[in-house]
Amino acid sequence: MITVLRASGLSIVIYRHDHEPPHVHVLGDGEVKILLNGTGGLPQVLDVSHMKVGDVQKAMRAVAENQDLLLAEWRRIHG
Repeated sequence: MITVLRASGLSIVIYRHDHEPPHVHVLGDGEVKILLNGTGGLPQVLDVSHMKVGDVQKAMRAVAENQDLLLAEWRRIHG
């Protein structure tokens, strides 16, 4: 797992041997998996595990604001 960004007390990570489609895992008190949108649209929540709604909202904002960087990192890590 590679931490690619920290924001609002959360860690945004990409797993090295993960699967398509491009997505990130945001870790805090729980986890949310967020799909990255390569066409300029908004990211989407794929799965939430034990994370409070407010933290999910913070995670979504952080991912939306940094989506281009996160997609570039996904592509760098996964080729």
